Amino acid sequence: MQRMRFDILTLFPEMFSSPFQTSILGKAVEKGLIELTVANIRDFALDKHRVVDDAPYGGGQGMVMKVEPIARAIEWVKSQDPSAWTIYLTPQGKPFDQEKALTLSSRSHLILLCGRYEGVDERVGEMFVDEEISLGDYVLTGGELAAMVVVDAVSRLLPGVLGSEQSAEEDSFTNFLLEYPHYTRPFDYRGHCVPEILLSGDHAAISLWRRQEALRRTWTRRPDLLSKATLSKQDEELLGKVSPLRKNRDGV
Repeated sequence: MQRMRFDILTLFPEMFSSPFQTSILGKAVEKGLIELTVANIRDFALDKHRVVDDAPYGGGQGMVMKVEPIARAIEWVKSQDPSAWTIYLTPQGKPFDQEKALTLSSRSHLILLCGRYEGVDERVGEMFVDEEISLGDYVLTGGELAAMVVVDAVSRLLPGVLGSEQSAEEDSFTNFLLEYPHYTRPFDYRGHCVPEILLSGDHAAISLWRRQEALRRTWTRRPDLLSKATLSKQDEELLGKVSPLRKNRDGV
């Protein structure tokens, strides 16, 4: 059984109590599929006042997280497992996406470092971090929310975490396509009806319809993804039906 361990290093461990005790993640923890440890960086400070930040050299606004407490925290985790992969969550990191989540899910142990204030001492990244990750081109008050996102996105790709392995395989961004639309009861809601094909019982036709709708949604909402997707000849034909502009441009 594949098991993933996450060690989260933060100044605000209380932020993680609720998200990891409910829903799918909570059940995964109970099953032993994932192990979550949250450590307070202040516990690794060198002085009795547990100071973890200081003014930046050269002047400027804000405070910078000190290298020593962070280094001691990372080394404490690595003393238990030298293979643990260390990630610093920062706006300056590489964008996080489904492909990165899939890559990280192949590892057995991740250390997630949550920055605060103006960030961490540069020597942390130079000496103790394996990679830097960003959720996007915006700034949060700290890396805690980003860490929660990474844990959630990676965990759901692990065998046994979701109710069905196919659920993760059909997610949006898997194979660089958005997921097809979903419907459930009632059939008719204020004149908006479920597509008849979904009630046909013809599984081949339903599968084809879902693939076409996935292509339609991707073309309409995120056409940039199509340049990364591997499309079959049938996909190209379906795409030509749902996106005439692309057909005229690409000649497919």
